[in-house]
Amino acid sequence: MNDEECVRFLQWALPKLHLRWAGFRKVRRQVCKRIDRRLSELELTDTDAYRLYLESHPIEWESLDSFTRITISRFYRDRYVFDFLKRETLPALASLAQLRSESELRCWSAGCASGEEPYSIGILWNQDIRPRYSGLPIRIAATDLDENMLRRAREACYLPSSLKDVPKEWLSAAFERSADGFSVKQSFREGIELSRQDIRKERPDGPFHLILCRNLAFTYFDDTMQKEVLSRILGVLVPEGVLVIGRHEDLSSGGQSLVSLNPDLGIFRKP
Repeated sequence: MNDEECVRFLQWALPKLHLRWAGFRKVRRQVCKRIDRRLSELELTDTDAYRLYLESHPIEWESLDSFTRITISRFYRDRYVFDFLKRETLPALASLAQLRSESELRCWSAGCASGEEPYSIGILWNQDIRPRYSGLPIRIAATDLDENMLRRAREACYLPSSLKDVPKEWLSAAFERSADGFSVKQSFREGIELSRQDIRKERPDGPFHLILCRNLAFTYFDDTMQKEVLSRILGVLVPEGVLVIGRHEDLSSGGQSLVSLNPDLGIFRKP
């Protein structure tokens, strides 16, 4: 299957999954390779044959949907975002939680992949923020649809390439060397709850002070699905809570009620 054929197929199929072609343009090769392998498994000659197969085997759409999951993750990804969270967002949210006499700070990492994002938040909190807010623990709900990614997250063992952006002081404090790379120390895994959920249909029990939904819904989902997801997110975000999306994403589909805290970093506050 050549690139042109795959592009035509994706432009036909993605809207049927409430996904948008624009989000996949630069990462399509990963998806195309998966589809090509599937054609071989089904002994189909080309994507035209696959279209017919999809139409006669509706359950196959679930397989195609799984091929569209893009997983690019590492610790402290987009360091300026985490620096802002450390400097501005988390201290403000911790103060808010204490002012409201709440027993914990609650965070949701949506589309957590293999766990680098929620572990980054947990380590940042315990290393840099918690000492200033004695007695206020953090609880992080980390959700993803891909069970293989969640399995890796539960193992919490990573290759050195996943840690290339990690602050140097974190390496000795939060990680220990293992046969396969670096493992997150057990003390830094506490308070992080990993679960399989489809953000298009589900959400963890809230409320949450901080929600991260980066490089997922507002990149790959179509406008209708973006609005549904945003409504689902805002439904569990506390007043004055913070939503973080990807640096190159926007909330044109329904985000007018939010206050932009940093437009360059995709950080918003709920009034």
